Amino acid sequence: MKAIKVAAISVISTVLLTACSAPNTTQYQANSYKTTQLNTRQETKTVEIIAINPAKVMVDNSAQKKKAQIGGALIGAIAGGVIGHNSGSGSKTNTAVGAGIGGAGGALAGSIVKDQVEVDGVSLTYKDAGKVYTSTEVGRSCEFTTGIAVLLSSDSNETRIQPNATCPSVPKA
Repeated sequence: MKAIKVAAISVISTVLLTACSAPNTTQYQANSYKTTQLNTRQETKTVEIIAINPAKVMVDNSAQKKKAQIGGALIGAIAGGVIGHNSGSGSKTNTAVGAGIGGAGGALAGSIVKDQVEVDGVSLTYKDAGKVYTSTEVGRSCEFTTGIAVLLSSDSNETRIQPNATCPSVPKA
């Protein structure tokens, strides 16, 4: 009975820890680049940021979901195998059935993780050649301040307003 409780706690803990890990959103920030953008010419100009508003951005979380499903399946299979082995005669059949059921249950639990998650972003209103535009980006409000900023563009509709401020550092404990 103790093995069943330990196995169940292991499965639940693993799935919850995997599911709660934050997705990597750095690739969406204005100052992150793909290797195809390195050593290439990008149109650059200066713009005037006139307003900075907090925003929420939905980003892909499928990698975290897949990790949760795989982690849940593996831990579930191990825990199920242990439970199956320790129940009844300890036969190979009980072990295999327990591993199969545990793996399926763990993968199902990992499926609870959302495909998309909401992360912090900023909505930057800026002036460019007398016109006013808005660009929403992944980032923090403290990374921007009103005034002059650099805007990079490698595609016709892409705007990558570079951070023009530094967030205060958090002292290490």
